[in-house]
Amino acid sequence: MAGACTTSGMAFKMRGRVGDSPIIGAGLYVDDEVGGGTATGVGEDVVRVAGAHSVVEAMRHGMDPVAACRSVIERLARLRGTRVAGSQVALLALDKQGRAGAFALQPGFSFAVTDAAGQTRIERAGSLFEAP
Repeated sequence: MAGACTTSGMAFKMRGRVGDSPIIGAGLYVDDEVGGGTATGVGEDVVRVAGAHSVVEAMRHGMDPVAACRSVIERLARLRGTRVAGSQVALLALDKQGRAGAFALQPGFSFAVTDAAGQTRIERAGSLFEAP
């Protein structure tokens, strides 16, 4: 199993800012015994919880990809408290059995999954703060 990620960068970022993409375990982490995880959203928040690594470790301990992503998003929300309003982080995971999943802080995050037969579908990730 292998993984890759890129960053769009943050507009008007502070000089010298480093996002989560180049930090191993934050924006991307893959362990071929377990699976892989990746993140999108506010990089500082992802780094704070070692997002991708935390997702993979949750799967190592038996969680499915969605539950693993959700557990890390819930941890981020506990750490940030009321400061999560208007901030978005989404985590995605793929386990070694080929099961994919995602979970986001705010509603509206969708992702694409292509199965072994080559069929692609768009899925909507669950979120901690569902739309009213």
